[in-house]
Amino acid sequence: MGATPLESSMTAPVSFRAAARYWLQLGFTSFGGPAGQVATIYSELVERRRWLSERRYLHALNYCMLLPGPEATQLAAYIGWLMHGTWGGLVAGALFVLPGVAVLIGLSTIYVLWGQLPLLAAVFWALKPAVVAIVLQAAWRVGSRTLHTPALRLIALAAFLGLSLLKLPYPLIVATAALSGALLGHWRPALITKPGGSGHGGHGGGGAAVQAAEAAPAAAPSSAPAPALHDDHTPTPAHGRFSRRSLAVTLLVSGLALGLPLALLSWADGWDGVLATMARFFTKVALLSFGGAYAVLPYVAQGAVENYGWLSAAQMVDGLALGETTPGPLILVVAFVGFLGGWQGSVLGLEPGSWWAAAAAALTVVWFTFLPSFSFILAGAPLVEASRNDLRLGAPLTAITAAVVGVIATLALLFTGPVLWPQAGAGLDWGALAILVLSALALLRWRWRVMPLIGAAAAVGAARWLLGLGLALLG
Repeated sequence: MGATPLESSMTAPVSFRAAARYWLQLGFTSFGGPAGQVATIYSELVERRRWLSERRYLHALNYCMLLPGPEATQLAAYIGWLMHGTWGGLVAGALFVLPGVAVLIGLSTIYVLWGQLPLLAAVFWALKPAVVAIVLQAAWRVGSRTLHTPALRLIALAAFLGLSLLKLPYPLIVATAALSGALLGHWRPALITKPGGSGHGGHGGGGAAVQAAEAAPAAAPSSAPAPALHDDHTPTPAHGRFSRRSLAVTLLVSGLALGLPLALLSWADGWDGVLATMARFFTKVALLSFGGAYAVLPYVAQGAVENYGWLSAAQMVDGLALGETTPGPLILVVAFVGFLGGWQGSVLGLEPGSWWAAAAAALTVVWFTFLPSFSFILAGAPLVEASRNDLRLGAPLTAITAAVVGVIATLALLFTGPVLWPQAGAGLDWGALAILVLSALALLRWRWRVMPLIGAAAAVGAARWLLGLGLALLG
């Protein structure tokens, strides 16, 4: 039974400064992808600190799972907003992201300056097939929880063929999947409903929320938890109540935060300049990133590699490897894409190879990728708090999640070519293939986590370099 308002009011409030310290700490330690991050927030804020109850936590998580963008970042922003209003949401979300941005820009700098050194080249040689195995694992995990019926498997296959063979735009894939799901859900719901289950469910159909529920420790059944600061029956705080005026102000500020920087970049570098083009492209990325980073990365690669030439497919794989080793949401790999595009292109009249141009491009990409996530939370959270109901997208989201399996498989196919056949006309790289197979076994059969796998692959690459160096010295 939930705590009464009187019991909840007895819980000591959390100061803005104390909350900010926690969000900063989380920003530096949030490894493990969305499932691990969501589970960490649950363990810390629901079980240990009791900032909010499990029901309030799941209510917020369900809403974030329906939004495009990184759900863990949005969840942090939502909880920060619930506790301390607009500034609380902005600080929570920003501190969750900024440490990873700083680390990734630092790693990107090392990459462009010294990435061709023999040691680092050997490390990346081993990291690339491990990253392909990580992508394959993502497709397998989502597929095993989602593709319960022949219709859903057909949607996944159609998404894979549409992207890999027909080169259809990613937005069209998502829209077609959503429409198919809506029609099937209305006319033949049994075709997309899990046998013996309820289909989509309340956590987003097998994505990060389900994985987080598995990863988060179970509450002790023998004793009731202490009252939370925001418990099941705690009234919504004054700043969280819906107001048309507040909604209008939020939408206006969000529009200005999007439009003014875009206008400034267009004035400084031209409408078709690198920075303005990145701003427009990554705004679309932000609005289409359903299903997590792996789902939207084929769209990013299609634009950044094939359409704009900001980096190569091989460099895209390297960026994903760096993204896997940094804290924060995996979608931060777009900062690497921006950095490489700024480094290799002409930005603000600077010659290629300018660190300032590369950093400006990376920060531009981060701003326009994450801004919509903050806008969704600050605009929609009061409406969500007013409802306090489970939010479900139902059949359309189930179909989109099925399509995501095919999209992730497309990403694996895109990366496999430059990894296993790194040079045109050359034969298969058997060493890379062996690492890919062993990495897949480590993840899927031996249940390794991502970070140990990345470390082991880097060690293999370093050992390969040392062996080659030793043989060269002996020869």
